[in-house]
Amino acid sequence: MEKTLQACDVGTVEDAIALVEQRGIQQIKVAATDIDGVLRGKYINREKFISTLKEGLGFCDVIFGWDSSDALYGEDSITGWKTAFPDAEGHIDVTTCRELPLEGNTVLFLLDFAKGGVHKEVGPRSLLKRVIKRGEAMGISFKASAEFEFFVFNETPQSIRDKRYRDLENFTPDMFGYSMIRNSVHADFYHELMDLSREMDMEIEGIHTETGPGVLEVALYYDDLLRAADKAVLFKTFTKVLAQRNGMMATFMAKYSNDYPGQSGHLHMSATKEGKPLFYDESKLDTVSEAMRHFIGGQQKLMPELLAMIAPTCNAYTRLIPGFWAPTQATWGVDNRTCALRAITGSAKSQRVEYRVTAADINPYIALAAAIGSGLWGIEHKIEPTEPIVGNAYDVTLSEQFGFPRDLYAAAQRLRGSEAARELFGDVFVDHYAMTREHEANEQLKAITDWQLNRYFEII
Repeated sequence: MEKTLQACDVGTVEDAIALVEQRGIQQIKVAATDIDGVLRGKYINREKFISTLKEGLGFCDVIFGWDSSDALYGEDSITGWKTAFPDAEGHIDVTTCRELPLEGNTVLFLLDFAKGGVHKEVGPRSLLKRVIKRGEAMGISFKASAEFEFFVFNETPQSIRDKRYRDLENFTPDMFGYSMIRNSVHADFYHELMDLSREMDMEIEGIHTETGPGVLEVALYYDDLLRAADKAVLFKTFTKVLAQRNGMMATFMAKYSNDYPGQSGHLHMSATKEGKPLFYDESKLDTVSEAMRHFIGGQQKLMPELLAMIAPTCNAYTRLIPGFWAPTQATWGVDNRTCALRAITGSAKSQRVEYRVTAADINPYIALAAAIGSGLWGIEHKIEPTEPIVGNAYDVTLSEQFGFPRDLYAAAQRLRGSEAARELFGDVFVDHYAMTREHEANEQLKAITDWQLNRYFEII
């Protein structure tokens, strides 16, 4: 008897066609992230899907010309009224095939814009692919994983708008970090999320409550670099989907409330060269190899220049303040959670770098491109890091070059002026991405906030 194909069996175009025909799948989802990491996609029918595999898919390039609220960028965007919003040529990566357990006999594929031209230059997934190729040219390959903290609320998309995002009801009350009570009482939701993640090949390695009302932390299982980024993107989207289908909402904002620490999105990365662990050397102090030291050196040196790629929202900068479990300058240390870069030492297999400056609001493709790209740059240029910090990094002040820009607009200017960023990611990407962050910062300047009203309304 012929085996019934599953999404995990798809490795070629022929496999993809056989899957949809054999299983009688009538509708397929295709999607790609925009600059902000928002997964943009649509359904196509079986006939369109099969033709797309052979000919490519026209996808309106407005997804590169608007922000997360569908507001268009300015005249210096790569697309807009001046170009009449042409189609970008999308190509399905058949190896990304996922089951969609919440939708019955339906599958999902991710798109690339990787056939040349401006869309290839600015596409987040294509950007990460270029960094992967840079590593391959050096004989280096990476594995990575993401951790995300996110708040869950007993709210709906309509109720939060009706409440104007105020006085929201948290999923659970009070500070219950690592709580066995909370995860036992609400085991159904935990199990649903773990089951969905496993069935969609974005498996959770661990999940627990964090400190704060209704906040969870998830560590995703590690994988090759591109697949790890795919998993992170899908996890953020489908966690929100599952929560909303349960009458709840999840937020991956960097910081949703002044009362609680921000929501991290830490990235873990390890490397091999010629099949051997690159970061481990038992003859070196703390087993940190020369390559690992230079990798950290590059990340540390370029972190302030690339901060807009790893802290991509105005909100992200409210998290990067002392005492809230987030770094405030480009520091590193061995197993030191107060630093921006944490060298996790141990066995040759598990030795890795944890990139701790990132929050849950990242676009995983862009953040991993920045983290890995800067590390490769450090290896290429043999960049030495500072001495590792022992103890509380908040009590240490490094030289000015390691300080962070204080807001998104300043970070965008640092990125524009970074020769290393242009060498790593290309002028087209740097100019376009910096423009999008300037747009985001300017949108915030238009807002009359509660803080401004409370401070100025009567007294000034």
